[in-house]
Amino acid sequence: MTPADAAAAPLRLLLGAFGDPGHAFPTIALGERLAARGHAVAVETWRRWREPVEARGMTFLAAPEYRVFPTSERPMAPYAAAVRAARETVGAVEAFAPDAVVADILTVAPALAAELCGVPHATLVPHVYPWQPPGAPPFSIGARRPRTRAGACAWRAFDPAVRRGLELGRRQYNEARARLGLGPLPYLHTALSRSLTLVATLPQLEYPRPWPDWLRVVGPLLWEPPGPVAAPPPGDGPVVLIAPSTSQDPDGTLMRVALAGLGDTGLRLIASTNGPPPGDVAIPARAVVVPWLSYAGTMPACDVVVCHGGHGTVARALCSGCAVVVCPAGGDMAESAARVDWAGLGVRLPRRLLSPRTLRLAVWRALRDRRIRARADAVAAWAARHDGPDVAAREIERWASRR
Repeated sequence: MTPADAAAAPLRLLLGAFGDPGHAFPTIALGERLAARGHAVAVETWRRWREPVEARGMTFLAAPEYRVFPTSERPMAPYAAAVRAARETVGAVEAFAPDAVVADILTVAPALAAELCGVPHATLVPHVYPWQPPGAPPFSIGARRPRTRAGACAWRAFDPAVRRGLELGRRQYNEARARLGLGPLPYLHTALSRSLTLVATLPQLEYPRPWPDWLRVVGPLLWEPPGPVAAPPPGDGPVVLIAPSTSQDPDGTLMRVALAGLGDTGLRLIASTNGPPPGDVAIPARAVVVPWLSYAGTMPACDVVVCHGGHGTVARALCSGCAVVVCPAGGDMAESAARVDWAGLGVRLPRRLLSPRTLRLAVWRALRDRRIRARADAVAAWAARHDGPDVAAREIERWASRR
């Protein structure tokens, strides 16, 4: 970056995110770019990310870490953890004195604390936009947008139930706001700032719709801890990376099934175990199994990425020019699989159908379908021209300078 690229008026910006990689990593990517553009940046997240935050010239603020969701043994009022965290975060906001706060969509405490301190706040959505357009299925159930008007009408039958859920969420959130002395919000999806919301995904994964003027789709915000680059086995043949979730597959089921189903196909395999490799896994001759690897360094040499559908993994694979095979596990992974299928960028394989044979068929389809290959190449070309962190940083600069 040249001095001419830097913002004319440096800002003080506080970013907040849960410590799970899917939320912390995009926030670190954004903070790193803002710091490089000359701003003073503080990141409130879990202690496990203190070193990378500080190594990139940002101030680390330890986020409150305690149980968020109630259990039958320990019931709690809705948003009780958020109220407690917001009160604790007020001190960090007052001490850092930011011009603006940017909070992850699930990390409402910094946004509430900013409001209590009279500081403007924006929202960062680190995946596809969760508010579905009319005629689309409810978010995260794994169904893709229908192709026909009849299908859209069928999904509209679920709209009242979805709205009731959103209204319940608004009521509970407003009750939490009242406990903090804040007024109620009149709109649904209360975690989305109507001042500025940044959606950090590929526009190719978003359903066409009119966007509100407070929302920007900026492209993925990709960051990862340093890791080794894994080279594929020598020889010819397409390269398939098996990239399971770090949290959703503790037994390594996807890796085991993939090695069993793809080991004798002539493909070259790279598999990450996200920890010590299990001793009882049979490793094919044309496979490399490593405990950890750099996606950024490894994926450009691959043709297909097999994963559970975490948004960061899917976005990194598509930006690297890979088709994806998604076998969703939990969270919003089913939505990622549905969007990949709808966009023609890969193949989704429901978890209940996962077997060596079905995974082999899915991978070969991803490799042989020319439409998938062409669309993956087009996304990679788009990503090479569009820098998500830079777009997001400039949007924040324009927004904050008007506050």
